This record gives sequence, C-alpha cells and structure tokens, in this order.
Amino acid sequence: MANFMKRGSKWQARITWRDDLGKLRQKSKLGFETKQQAKQWAIEQEKKHIDGQLTDNDPAFANYFDEWFSTYKKDKISLSTQRLYFKTSERIHKHWGNKKISDVTRRQYQKFMNNFGKKHAKETVQKTNSIIRACVKDAILDGIITRDFTQRIELTWDKSRTVKVKYLSIEQINSLVNSLKSDIKPTYISRYMILTAIYTGMRLGEIMALKWSDINFNFKTITISKSYDYVSGGKIKPPKTESSNRTISVNQSLLDLLNQLKENDHDFVFMGSNGKIPGSTAVNKTLKKHLALCGIERNNFHFHSLRHSHVAYLLANNIDLYAISQRLGHSNMTTTAKKYAYLIDEYRARSNQRINQALEKIGKEKQKDTKNDGLMYK
Repeated sequence: MANFMKRGSKWQARITWRDDLGKLRQKSKLGFETKQQAKQWAIEQEKKHIDGQLTDNDPAFANYFDEWFSTYKKDKISLSTQRLYFKTSERIHKHWGNKKISDVTRRQYQKFMNNFGKKHAKETVQKTNSIIRACVKDAILDGIITRDFTQRIELTWDKSRTVKVKYLSIEQINSLVNSLKSDIKPTYISRYMILTAIYTGMRLGEIMALKWSDINFNFKTITISKSYDYVSGGKIKPPKTESSNRTISVNQSLLDLLNQLKENDHDFVFMGSNGKIPGSTAVNKTLKKHLALCGIERNNFHFHSLRHSHVAYLLANNIDLYAISQRLGHSNMTTTAKKYAYLIDEYRARSNQRINQALEKIGKEKQKDTKNDGLMYK
C-alpha cells in the first residue's frame, strides 16, 4: 500500500506491507519534485515486494560497508590487507556521508571514482574499486539493493603517481649476492632471507613461514603452503591466494646456504637463537646496507623488489612466462603479464630480433630426407 504527502515543496512516498510474521513494515522516501515521481518510486517498491526483494533495511552506504567488512571480511584477511579496507571506509564516509546505499546511482559512483583517480595511482584505484564492487554485489545478495551501480565503470588514474617498481640488473644481482655471501654465518639470518628471495622470488611472509619440513634437499624443491603475518606479530596464515600454494625447484647453491642454518636448531628455517624471525624492518636494513656496499643506488628499493628482480633475471635468461607465473604463484599468465608488462616490453625488442632471425631460416635450412636419411634442401 502506498501513501503520498507533500512536505514543503517536496513530495514524500511511503510503502507499507506485512512480513511473513504479520508484522507491519514500512519504507519511505522524501525529496521528489513531483507527485508523479513519488508514484513511480512507489510502483518500483511494490514490484520489489512482489519479487520478495523489498526490505525496510535501507542503511547508509558507509554504514553498510562497515557492517559488510565486519561480517564478511575482517576475520579472513591479514591486518595489512585490512588497512586498505579501513582507508576505503574513510573515503566512503567522507564522500557519501549518510546517503542511503539505495540512492547511489551509477553516474554518481562514476564521478566519485573520477575524482578519486585524479590523485591516486592505478593500483590504488583498481583495488579500491574492487573492494567497493564486492561490497555492492553482497548488498544485492542481501536484498538491500537491486542494481549494481559499480557495473561497467570506467577507471582513470594519475599516471604520474604510477611508479614502475625497481629491479636489479644481472650485474647488480651478482654483486649483491657476492656481498651477502661474504663471511656469511648462521647468525646473519637476514642475509639468508635476502638470498632466498633472490633465488626463488618468494614473498617475505612466505620466507618467514618456511620450515625445514618444507624443503626437500633430495629433489631440490621448496613447498610453499603458508605465510607469516609479521604485521599481527607472527600469526601463521594461508598464502596470499589459493594459487600461491606451490612447489618450486631450487638450485643447489641455495640449498647449501640454507643447510648452514640447521645449527640454529629450530623448526622454522629463519628463526635465530633468540627464538625470533627477522621482520620487514630488519631485512630491509640489511638489504639497504649491502646495496650501499655494492655502490647500488635505488630509491624505494625494498625487500619485495627482490621478487621483481627475480622475474627480470628469469626473463633475461629466456625463461618461459608460464614457468615464471607458476613459480610466483599467480593464478594465470595474464596476472603475470599485467604485473610485469613493463619488464616484458623491455625484452620484447630482443625477442622480436630472435623471431625475425628464425623466420629468415624458413626455406633455407637443410632438412633430413626421410627416405634415404640424407640431407636435402626443400
């Protein structure tokens, strides 16, 4: 049942109905310019009631986001990832205030993302949009709204803020490795962790969580099945994604280095005699020190940059992109290609040259005559 009334210069519409238990429910909206607009809104609400989608729960966008995060996400993500959700919540509260989630339109959301993109890098814009989209989709499943106002949004960003990650050249990697290995001993655990990142491309949390049972010295493999949440103080958690569960091959030089750490006598490979595993601050301090010793200047180069250097090294040695993707624990090659597009572009010219050289051999190479095992020209 619908009622309409004029409040000042605006019209208000109110819908009333009874739920399955016979309890009277109502939903209203004020601010229509004409009575016809109010009637149109009422017709839409009555249709929702027929479809079983009408609810008197119409929270503010910001409030629903906070409740959604607490219900669906908080206990399933790391503290470091939670920070991005908190930041997104702040942005929604600041921009949308008390605006009902049912009143947000696709055009309004597009303008919000346009303004946000003017001062943020590509990755930040994409992650923020992805989080909000997930929230809105669940709001639809919860029966709060019926339309996805984030659908087919065009994202823009500040290209000047999108900085290419730093990586080391082959010569610089060799220099750094030699510096780290110089007079190395089991008490210098951060050095071993940096070397492991260079040789494997593993994430810091994956390296910190590594146990001796994860290393197969006979088959020369490391199994990655967990991560160390150093932000929360040492909680062991699943890897970043399902595809991050993987087993990778490792070289003998790394295994020989890691074997030295067994004298520390702990289940965790990189746990020192003090019962602690070096965290982000410690390993980055050691990395910075040895980069300086090698005369390598790299602004904003940190431990995770070693993962990028690992990829650059493999690409420089003509390792197939699929093999690199599997080694990194990406779900597919598309993820790897997007993440390291700038690196792939750098090696494209050399690859094109090899392609052209190979194509030039067509029709000119000697081929084996299957009839007389002789060599012949086609």
